[in-house]
Amino acid sequence: FQDVKSAFEANYACMGITCADVGNLYNSDANTFFTGISQCVDTSPLNLDRIAGYLPGTNVVDHSLIDLDQKAIEEQIKVGTAESFNVARKIYEEGGHSKSFAEITLDTALVNPVNKGTSVIGESADGAWVYGSVMADYESNTRDIKVQYTVDADNSRVCYVGGLPSDKVDTSGCLMEVGSITISGQGAFNYQANNQGYNKNARTIQVFSTAAQSKMYEDCPGCPYKDFKQYYDYYGEFDYANKWILAAAQGLSTSFKNGNADFTSYDFIGRGEAFKKGTAYMSVWMYVIRELEDAIDDCNVECDIDNCNEDAVHAWDEGVAFYTGSEEEKDGSGSGALLYSLADKRCANFRTCGPEGDSVSGTSNINIKIFSEFAAGQMNLNLGNCDAARVNKDRISELMGVPLVQGVLRYAHKIDSLADNSEKSKAEGAVFAAAILPRLHACSPGASATVYENMKVGATSTSLSAVKSAFEKNLICMGMTGDDVGGVYDIDAGAFFLGAAPMNENKTSGGVNILGIVLGSVLGGVALIAMFGFVYMMKREKSGNPMFKNPDEVIA
Repeated sequence: FQDVKSAFEANYACMGITCADVGNLYNSDANTFFTGISQCVDTSPLNLDRIAGYLPGTNVVDHSLIDLDQKAIEEQIKVGTAESFNVARKIYEEGGHSKSFAEITLDTALVNPVNKGTSVIGESADGAWVYGSVMADYESNTRDIKVQYTVDADNSRVCYVGGLPSDKVDTSGCLMEVGSITISGQGAFNYQANNQGYNKNARTIQVFSTAAQSKMYEDCPGCPYKDFKQYYDYYGEFDYANKWILAAAQGLSTSFKNGNADFTSYDFIGRGEAFKKGTAYMSVWMYVIRELEDAIDDCNVECDIDNCNEDAVHAWDEGVAFYTGSEEEKDGSGSGALLYSLADKRCANFRTCGPEGDSVSGTSNINIKIFSEFAAGQMNLNLGNCDAARVNKDRISELMGVPLVQGVLRYAHKIDSLADNSEKSKAEGAVFAAAILPRLHACSPGASATVYENMKVGATSTSLSAVKSAFEKNLICMGMTGDDVGGVYDIDAGAFFLGAAPMNENKTSGGVNILGIVLGSVLGGVALIAMFGFVYMMKREKSGNPMFKNPDEVIA
């Protein structure tokens, strides 16, 4: 028994479960646990918390904090002034919460080389210990170094500076401006900050887009990544998300190959919607997929030792962290600002919440499906099943498009029905369309043109029927079903809005009517058989050997 128990417990992390999930063998008669059986103890040294139910195999707490940048951006946009938009842009460009680090200059140069990741200990301004690690490999005689702050699940002392406004800065976990650090294996060094803004952030929402050319198109083993290539082919810009966001922030126009937006006629309300939804649903959205692709690039099918695929699992965990953020709690019941939150919001509008996808409350059925794929993908990576992990990634990517389609349909209905024809709704519809148009275009350029003309910034009219039809014809191509998307639901009436019922993916696909093809093929086949039968009968008649004879003739 103990051998079986130990074998399972040693692999709980790989299986995506914990001791708390399984529990311990219980004697109900004695109302206590069986004696002589050791209590289960998770073997993970990181003591990692779940991310909306997902158990990461590596520490990605710091990655998940990117949602705090998103929330800070949204807070500034809500103020709705030129100054607040400038602050929002500064947070977008410089970050504030994720991958915080300090740039310092040592009083004396390093005697020996130092490897990336070497631990560092120093003090904050109030005398508390500050933990970190060097951010790069440094040669001997180096004086200028970068120290990344360590972030864990406790996260009680942090260094939040970057581009944040002064009233949002938290330096409780920052190195003091002038002090001493101890570098593991090197000893103690006095240092001073090498500039006034020495606490910075290496991970920003802007970088997710500006680094796309290298990380998604040119310099990765699997480059160009399929999903990103669709977006590059459509927009003609590697940093299309960045260009959209900056144009919205500044009230300018884009110059894409397709899907342009002219924000010059929008005020802060419309620009703000395009700005804040562009950061989450265009920049972060694509980077989630990038991390899953990176995990597959790192996957090694020949692994026969423990943790051989740790890099792959870490990249996969990062994708989950960027999808979810830090505010969704361990079970997904929190209130985040990224893609997990979006899916939960839209399911209430389309009656696609819950395990069966037929409720207006609870966890989005899309999130349930995506997190099932997240867990399966992590296990496949651990086992070196790289091709299977690819299947998981592709399905996640398809499902991630569903809330974007829902967003387009929701605002197409609002505008077309005149329920809400405001600049805010028009801008929201435009940015949801911008986030999904390249995928639709890859299926049907004509369908994407229809959606763009109806939903673009400055559209003169919007037809829900035309937009819905354009998507419906391409659901299968986009990896979706009518049940995935649902319909625009009137909770008060307990019914779908007129003209906004769920789509039927079997009706049409890629502009071709499947039902028509099937019925046409069957009827055509019957007609063909009948025609050949008629010709055959005529030949028999002419030859004097008809198929149907008088009964008396047959007997004789």
